[in-house]
Amino acid sequence: MDARFNLFANEFAAKFGKRFANASTMIEHSTLPKATQELVSLRASQINGCAFCIDMHTKEATAAGESAVRLHLVAAWREATVFTEAERAALALTEEGTRLADAHEGVSDETWARAREHYDDDQLAALLALIALINAANRLNVMVRNPAGAYVPGMFASMRG
Repeated sequence: MDARFNLFANEFAAKFGKRFANASTMIEHSTLPKATQELVSLRASQINGCAFCIDMHTKEATAAGESAVRLHLVAAWREATVFTEAERAALALTEEGTRLADAHEGVSDETWARAREHYDDDQLAALLALIALINAANRLNVMVRNPAGAYVPGMFASMRG
C-alpha cells in the first residue's frame, strides 16, 4: 500500500511537519507522564482508525518500557484493571475530546472533573494540547492513507529543532 500523498517529501508539508514535531516536543517535555502521553495517543489513534499513528505510538511506548498487556488493553480500558485512576481520567477525556460530534456537550462535566482531580494546570494543558495534536495527526495520516508498519522509534527526532 502506498500513501496517496507523501507528506514527508513535499516542501510545504515538511515545513509544517517540523512545526508539528516542535509542538509535540513541548508536550513530551511537560510533566504529563510519558506513559499517559503514549496511552492517550494510542487511544485517539484507535478511535480515528489511524494505522500509522497506532504503529508509531505502540512502538514508542514499547521502546519506553510500556508493557504489552497495557498496550493490548487500551482499546478496552474501562474493563481492564491495569490502568491507574489518573490514566483512566486521561483516557476518558481523550475519548470524549476525540468524539466531539457524538455528544452535544463535547466533554462532559463528569469527565472534566475527573481529569481535574488527577492533573495540575500544566499537566492538563499538556493533555489538552496532546489530544488536539494527535487528532490532527490522525486526520492527516488517514486522509493520505499513510501506511503502517515501517515506523522505527525516534525516526522523527531529526524533524525537531
